[in-house]
Amino acid sequence: MHPGAKLGVLLELNCETDFVAKTDDFVNLGNDIAMHIAATDPLAVSSDNISNEIIEKEKEIYTEQAKKTNKPAEIIEKMVEGRLKKFFKENVLIEQDFVKDPNKTIKDIITDTVGKLGENIVITRFKRFQLGEKN
Repeated sequence: MHPGAKLGVLLELNCETDFVAKTDDFVNLGNDIAMHIAATDPLAVSSDNISNEIIEKEKEIYTEQAKKTNKPAEIIEKMVEGRLKKFFKENVLIEQDFVKDPNKTIKDIITDTVGKLGENIVITRFKRFQLGEKN
């Protein structure tokens, strides 16, 4: 929770050893990802964590929009695929562009830190919350 703010993030970021968990690089990565989550409000860590229900609903919306263009079915299918990829890029944490460096994704900054520290790092889960928000 940021002091004086009404927004907070709980992040479970795992590595293989306590030694790496105590390094400045790992701590800074955790802070950067938590700030990113606070700023962007992603739906899930990865696309695997988004329910089929949400994906199907999005596909339905995109299909209806694409049908209004009167294009052939195979073109509509490609349009829906493209819009779904964009949906994941905007709503899946590891696919999002990093707010501090839009030329990199969250996955890229994790990979960079793994390269520095020589140990696997995984975002297991997160929770973004706001004071006064009902869940």
